[in-house]
Parts: sequence; C-alpha cells; structure tokens
Amino acid sequence: MRLSRYFLPILKETPKEAEIVSHRLMLRAGMIRQQAAGLYAFLPLGKRVLDKVCAIIREEQDRAGANEILMPTIQSADLWRESGRYEDYGKEMLRIEDRHERDLLYGPTNEEVVTDIFRSYVRSYKDLPLNLYHIQWKFRDEVRPRFGVMRSREFLMKDAYSFDLDQASAETAYHRMFVAYLRTFERCGLKAIPMRADTGPIGGDLSHEFIILASTGESEVFCHRDFLELAVPGEELDFDDAAGLAGIVKTWTAPYAATDEMHDEAAWAALPAEDQVAARGIEVGHIFYFGTKYSKPMNAVVTGPDGKDVPVHMGSYGIGPSRLIAAIIEASHDENGIIWPKSVAPFDVGLINMKPGDADCDRACDDLYARMQAAGLDVLYDDQDTRAGAKFATMDLIGLPTQVIVGPRGAKAGEAEIKLRATGERMTLPLDAVVARVLS
Repeated sequence: MRLSRYFLPILKETPKEAEIVSHRLMLRAGMIRQQAAGLYAFLPLGKRVLDKVCAIIREEQDRAGANEILMPTIQSADLWRESGRYEDYGKEMLRIEDRHERDLLYGPTNEEVVTDIFRSYVRSYKDLPLNLYHIQWKFRDEVRPRFGVMRSREFLMKDAYSFDLDQASAETAYHRMFVAYLRTFERCGLKAIPMRADTGPIGGDLSHEFIILASTGESEVFCHRDFLELAVPGEELDFDDAAGLAGIVKTWTAPYAATDEMHDEAAWAALPAEDQVAARGIEVGHIFYFGTKYSKPMNAVVTGPDGKDVPVHMGSYGIGPSRLIAAIIEASHDENGIIWPKSVAPFDVGLINMKPGDADCDRACDDLYARMQAAGLDVLYDDQDTRAGAKFATMDLIGLPTQVIVGPRGAKAGEAEIKLRATGERMTLPLDAVVARVLS
C-alpha cells in the first residue's frame, strides 16, 4: 500500500483525554477515532491489527475443535428472563424496545442466546461435546468508560460456549480452552499468566483470568517467578488427549498466582522472596465453568446413555480482540511509539523513499516494493514528499517490525538501510539482499 493513497491520520499532539499509553498511541497513530464516550471507530491501520488478532484467535479456536457461528447483537429480553438474569444484570445492560413494544437488549454476553440455539437442535449425548463460538460486538454501559478501547462501552468479543454431558467432560472442555488461550496469547506476542478469578455476573464456581504483566496495568497481581519461564504448548499438541490437557493445566496452575481480589497473604508470604513477583496486570482473557446454571432454567437437556434427560454442563470463554490490541501496546512500546510483534503488525515492513522524484530512489523503491509484495510481504510504502524526520517519526510511531530506507546516495550505490524497530539495530545491505533479510 502506498502511503500517498492510504488513510493514516497521524496526530502530532496527544489528545488531552488520553490517560494511558495505549490510548495515546492508538489515537496518535491514526488507529481509532472516538465517536462518543466509550465508542470508537477503527480506522484502516487499527482495522488491520484487529483482523490479524481475530485471525489468530480463530485459528486457535478451530484447532481446539470449536465451531464458529455468528449471533446477533440485539437479543430478546425473554431469553434473559428465562435464565433469571434480566433483572439481576444491572444498569450495564442497555435495554431497548422495538416498535411493537417488545423488550430487547444490546447483548453484553451470549449465554442465553447460545443456550437457546443448542436446545433447539441437540437432543442426544452422542452429539456432545460441542463448543460454539463467535466474534461479535458487545455493549456494556460502563458508568465511566476510560482508557480508550481498554475499557469501552462497545467492544469486540470472542466468546465461546461449551456443552458437555457431565462435569468430568466439561472440565476437559475447560482445559481445552485454557490451553488454546495460552497458545493464542503467545502467538500475539504476550506472556499471559492464568490466575484464579471471581466469576462475577456470569456465574459458576471455576474461573481463570489470563493476565499480562505491564507497568501500566489496571490492577495489582501476584505470581511465582516460575511463570515467566513456563513453555507454552506447540502446534503438535493433541486437543483430544484429555490427560495431556489436564497435565498442562496442572503445570500452569500449580505455582501461586492471584489478582488483588483473590490474593492470599499467607500463601504469598510462604514463598521465598526471590520467587515473588508483584506487579501491575492487564486482563486479556477470562474463562468460566458454570455447570447447569443456564441449562436447568432454560431446559437445555440431552438424553443420556441410560435414556434419561439430563441438563448439559456449560462453560464460557472470552477474549476481547479490541481490548487485546491495547494490551499489546501497553506491553510493547517505547518513547517513540508502538513496537508491534510480527504476528499482529498492520504491515510487515515500512519502505521509506527518502527523496521521491529522484530517479534512482524511485527506481530502487519501486523495484523493492514489487519484489517484497511478490514475496508475500505486506508493505507500507512511504512515497510522500515530506521531511526525513517526519518519515522516520511516523514509521516509529506506527511500529512496523522492519523499516527499509532508501536515500539518493544509497540508491546510486545499489544499497538500502534496514532498521529493526524492536531493537533499533541498523544494517546496510545490497538492494538484491533486502527481501531475503526482511523475510528472515
């Protein structure tokens, strides 16, 4: 994509309303635009990152055996009355009425809708286990939306829902999602630590939050240093191996880890001081097992092996892709801007023409642009006639992993400079060697 044809509204000054790093950088980098309190439009650069994050989430959900569907944003209040949550949920739920005076709501979560889908089609235990997920916009009317997309009123959510015959098989489904989450966050360039959590309005009696450590985190967290070295399972993992999954979850839940609200001072004090890590944390995912909380009142039953109807055991599993982007920035930035992990960067490389209109520069850049695209790289080509300082500042701000810089002197000599955003390392290479180096 040529920058001269790309919508990238860079801001030189930081908007006053931006309180945290990710909000400041997303606004300055032209990723988002606030439309109202807690409501944001994703602009082209932000949308590219959002799509990359969603693609990773989809791949790992599919790998774990979940089936993607798409449920509506507007839900019937009658389903929530069935589950008993309509009156209990509180003012965060946006309640509306259609022209026929039917009560509707903008979905804050989808347990009721997915349970209704399940009970309409699944009759036998032979159709279990089942996990249905979607990636859809949610709305929760926060009293004080703040921090940009980190805590907005409308947000994108991947929510998955598992259905199983009994508690043992439901726990295996829980383990499956637990491990899928570890893999998802690692692929997004994050080290996520699972911590026992309160179930809140979702309900149930087993829950984990996945927390990344960041100095700008929302809450205080406590964990054992071993978490920083634990290896995340690779692609060879067998999601049908229940015992193997249980072993991984045991390894990842054995060391001490707790959010501030679940913190046990006595257990913490028992750890050697050198193993204690007290830090700020950001929640990037939350999983729940809640048994028959929804299936019983909503009559979501299957016929078991003995011919008797039993309510299914359920769990739900959430990741907020829009929030996750902000968390990645909080964990990966410097004073000049964002530093994207390669897996979620909006473009793989930024190509900088230092002197558009110079025949040698134009020729070298056009050739590199064509060859990098042919190699499958996403390239943002700065072909604009602006100052060198502005070009460098823009590329550092938007955080592309690699910058390829071509100036008149280098072009004449058949060379280009490569800069790695994460380390600041620079190298000069022959033009013919640039593509291979960027791909490495």
